[in-house]
Amino acid sequence: MAVHFSAEELAGRRQKASAAMIKQGLDGLLMFRQESMYYLSGYDTFGYVFFQCYYLGADGKMFLLTRVPDLRQAQHTSVIKDIRIWVDREGATPAEDLRVALEEYGCKGKRLGVEYEAYGLTARNGKRLEAALAGFCTLVDASELVNKLRVVKSPAELAYVRKAAELADAALLEANRLAKPGAFEGDILAAMHGAIYRGGGDDPGNEFIIGSGKDALLCRYFSGRKHLQPQDQLMLEFAGVYRHYHSCLMRTILIGKPDPQHLAMHKAALEAMEACKAALKPGRPIGEVFDAYARVFDGAGFRANRFNACGYSLGTTFAPNWMDWPMFYHGNPVIAEPGMVFFLHMIVVDSDRNIAMAPGYTVEVTDKGCVPLSKLPLDLVVN
Repeated sequence: MAVHFSAEELAGRRQKASAAMIKQGLDGLLMFRQESMYYLSGYDTFGYVFFQCYYLGADGKMFLLTRVPDLRQAQHTSVIKDIRIWVDREGATPAEDLRVALEEYGCKGKRLGVEYEAYGLTARNGKRLEAALAGFCTLVDASELVNKLRVVKSPAELAYVRKAAELADAALLEANRLAKPGAFEGDILAAMHGAIYRGGGDDPGNEFIIGSGKDALLCRYFSGRKHLQPQDQLMLEFAGVYRHYHSCLMRTILIGKPDPQHLAMHKAALEAMEACKAALKPGRPIGEVFDAYARVFDGAGFRANRFNACGYSLGTTFAPNWMDWPMFYHGNPVIAEPGMVFFLHMIVVDSDRNIAMAPGYTVEVTDKGCVPLSKLPLDLVVN
């Protein structure tokens, strides 16, 4: 079986989830987030693009409702024994099939949590779910129940995150080597992905972000590759991924002579990174990390050029993105704890001059503060 955690660790996670349900007055949880399914049972698939539900009761009982293509997938990658199949057909009603299974599990009249905040539960299917279970049980939004359990990583999870960080470093070394005048962005991406795959890594939760010239100011992937110019800037945001655990890096690589604004931005970004790391301490609200980012950039004259968030949690995430809960923004009350993993990105952009700078890396919160997982420096690379 391709289950990447011990049965004991998975059972312990489910026990914590059941305890959280009881604390919230829930009798069970209907999960539609693939991250939750993977975290609690090992189940690994992209079959969540169709109706699929993993049920865990406060009593520890569980079942999976999915389609035939994922039957063997669930058997191979999870510890779930009761796997129910809904049949593909015109007018299929998987939510009704779910109700039948829930009745067998004694859920009639019970209070069930639902992961409404899930890519695996479209608005249309959400309405069908509510219609199928109307009068059968009470549904409560419990979208963050498992998220809050996942945010602090176990030693086994941290080992995967550190391996992901090694793969991210290998990808960055390829980018630094290839980012020269005339280089094709597609070749750079191919080399970066190749380094990760050769290291035993996985596909990322979203596309690698790459942009040169004025496109270096963008922070999203878009289709269409270019060649680097003799005077250029290349922005990269990407992740090493191992067992679906992510470790992100972000860099702006310069080609040709740096603009003085590049240098000023990079200097401020490094100062902001140090301030953010100093603020990321156990027992402190993570909103203070953003405040440190803002304080440094505002003081350096870049108030109009910075963002309104400076990073987010990382963990085991599936497409369409690797961003996890929670995020660094002003006033976020979530308290930092040892074992949390965060991506810190010091993004600053000047749209008037089409100049960008964005150093970033992943850190692990420890008993005393936080430590970067990347072994590579944030020095400005100029080719």
